[in-house]
Parts: sequence; structure tokens; C-alpha cells
Amino acid sequence: MANAQVILKEKIEGLGAEADVVKVRAGYARNFLIPQGKAYEASKSNLRHVEALKTERARREGEELIVAQELATKISKLKPKFVLSTGQGGKAFGSVTSIDIHKELEAAGIEIDRHSIQLDKPIKKSGKTEVEIKLNAQVTATLTISVDAGDVTEEV
Repeated sequence: MANAQVILKEKIEGLGAEADVVKVRAGYARNFLIPQGKAYEASKSNLRHVEALKTERARREGEELIVAQELATKISKLKPKFVLSTGQGGKAFGSVTSIDIHKELEAAGIEIDRHSIQLDKPIKKSGKTEVEIKLNAQVTATLTISVDAGDVTEEV
């Protein structure tokens, strides 16, 4: 089980961000990371270039934070409405899920990852509900959703 140390040139999901010195399997480094230009070997000469990568990382994270904050203000201004069909006795048919919320946000021109919507369980009650959307490690937006109950008329 040979391991190798590499310096990441870009953010890789599940591994790290640029300028991180990480240990990975030697084959992964030799066959994928280094040939793809995603990392380079952590030699003494390459470790000197880590500072330049750290400044690039700080700049990128700053830009991502600004974009996430702007997106959070757009999301907090939205007030999507959903209508659930109810039958006899007020029992709701269906529910509002994170997929429904994601579709409403896309219709409003907001592109986010569906998994960033923090919904514990589907919404089955009418009324207003606040849903958190995690846009960044530091930025979370709150979306107020109103669910109305529509009556289903049975045709006899």
C-alpha cells in the first residue's frame, strides 16, 4: 500500500482544495491526478510554490462567498406558493418535497444543487414554512414557503 504526497492545483471534491498537501494512493497520483494536471508531486522545490496557490485559493473562496451572499438575498426575497389537494376531512394528498422547491427556484432563474435544500421531511401541512438552503459553508439562506390547501371535488 504505497502512498504519495501531492499538492493539489485545484479543488477536488472529497480530497481537498488548492494548495492542500494530501496523501493519496501512489497509483491515483501517478495515473490520474498528475497527468490530468490536478496536482503535482510534493517535492521540496514544489512546496515553495504553495504560497502562490494559497493566494489563488483565498481569491477564489472570496469570489464564491460574494456570489453565495448575492444568491442568498435573491432566495430570501422569493415567496413561492404551493397548492396541495385535500379531500374529505382535510387530509392532504401529496406533499411538497425538495424536488418541488428546486423546480420552483429553477423557474425563478436560481440555479442551486438540489441537495443543498435542508428539508427534514416533506411538507404536508398548509401554512407558512421556513426552509434553509445551504449555499456555502458560511452562507445559509432562508426561504419562506406558503402551502395552501385546495379542495378536490369528487365527480359522481
